[in-house]
Amino acid sequence: MSTGEEITAKIAELGAVIAAAKKEKKPIEEWKPSLDEMLALKTKFKEVTGKDFGPPKKVNKAKAEQAAPSEKNKAKNEAKAKAKAEKEAKKAKQRAERERAQKEKAAKLAGIGQDNFGDSPLVQSKVKTERVWTGIGELKPVLAGQEVLVRGFVQTSRLVGKGAFVLLRSQLFSVQGVCFESKEISNAMVKYIAGLPSESVVDVTGIVSVPDQPIDSATQKMVEISITKFHCVSKTEASMPFQMEDACRPDCGKETDVGAYTGEERESEDGLVRVGQEVRLDNRWLDLRTPANQSIFRIESMIGHLFRENLMSKGFTEIHTPKIIGGASEGGSEVFTLDYFGQEACLAMSPQLHKQMTAACSGFERVFETGPVFRAENSNTRRHLCEFTGFDLEMAINEHYDEVLAVFSDLFIAIFDGINERCKSELERVREQHPFEDLKYLRPTLKITYAEGCKLLRQAGVDQDDYEDLSTINEKKLGDIVKEKYGTDFFFMDKYPLSVRPFYTMPCPENPKLSNSFDFFIRGQEILSGAQRIH
Repeated sequence: MSTGEEITAKIAELGAVIAAAKKEKKPIEEWKPSLDEMLALKTKFKEVTGKDFGPPKKVNKAKAEQAAPSEKNKAKNEAKAKAKAEKEAKKAKQRAERERAQKEKAAKLAGIGQDNFGDSPLVQSKVKTERVWTGIGELKPVLAGQEVLVRGFVQTSRLVGKGAFVLLRSQLFSVQGVCFESKEISNAMVKYIAGLPSESVVDVTGIVSVPDQPIDSATQKMVEISITKFHCVSKTEASMPFQMEDACRPDCGKETDVGAYTGEERESEDGLVRVGQEVRLDNRWLDLRTPANQSIFRIESMIGHLFRENLMSKGFTEIHTPKIIGGASEGGSEVFTLDYFGQEACLAMSPQLHKQMTAACSGFERVFETGPVFRAENSNTRRHLCEFTGFDLEMAINEHYDEVLAVFSDLFIAIFDGINERCKSELERVREQHPFEDLKYLRPTLKITYAEGCKLLRQAGVDQDDYEDLSTINEKKLGDIVKEKYGTDFFFMDKYPLSVRPFYTMPCPENPKLSNSFDFFIRGQEILSGAQRIH
């Protein structure tokens, strides 16, 4: 079959067969082959003729006539179409405005296009600006209403409703910053601040305000910063070994005064998390960020400054002596030995030989040094250190070693006064974590003899002979007795038994069993030892 007529005839024939089968209600399995063949022929019919098989569609004349508008209705229909088009255009414009507003709101919430928060570029000394940073310690109520720029560590941050609270810390000082959603502050900015890792370094711009209640968690309790800009200068990448908040908690118990350090960590009596000694030392770089430790280093620095300042005002010369020497500089302690290009040498346990050389033999008369001292003492107590910074002085006397004691009395009083005057903030930061009582001292310094000290111990029921060395426990007890009797934590004691002092100590001219030697004590702890040398 190659023509449309032939295909049409065949389709008609098959249609009759199918119609008859349906009329006789034969199962579809019997007449389905005829149906499949007829459908295939209809497809072939379209291929041959280009038309669909079947009669032409009837035209609805009434509908066609209705569709053809009259001249009268043409203008009316055009007006309706125009009004409809204008209405659709208005709806489209309103829809576009809503979409634009929604996009702007979403962008603001996401912080897109805003420059008042985010990560700052790496500081590479590429640009210089006119910005001025204010130290956190300088923030006081007098600055209320002023805009400031501060830099510090993020100690804590938290999200509260639609606001963020952050505690910023720099050196010894801390301040609270607050940020709430507004037209200028996006939700993304608030979340950025609250989600920043602790100990990240940030630049914060804001307005200083005075809170209704003091901020107990900050050193700058009477001010806070209403944040307007917040940028991270250096973000913490790895998790911290401990939280700074835990490392700054006040001591729960008192450190033992006597005994060996075991390294064992004790549980806090109040149940709060605290960072133990071992963890602190393993992460010393982080532990030194605590305000208390920063203050201890600053007080130590000030002590060195006051030591130099006072002695130089009294005609002393600072010297710097060797720390690798050929032999032990004094007895009573082991030394660290080392190989010095094939020869045995040791680390200096004292600068005394060089002090004596310069002061007495070289005519300097008055010298001092601050430097490292090494002692190979394998004792894990608070009274024994393998390495420490020693403050040493040596001076020629005119007739009596009391001249030296007078220098020491003036020196310590100057140091104590200087710390109290110049390190007020540092002392408070230490006190917050390690509570202590203010040091009490007399002017001039209290002086008692060794025999008088032993008598005070015996009067308190302690067995102590005038010619026996004081034990650590008895030294501590004597400090308590002196504090109660004389109202001072600081005193010195002289005329020690010659048998308990180094070989170079000058014997006492009135009693050869005693010596021209002395020790200084703070709260029962020996902090200085000295003597007139044999010459």
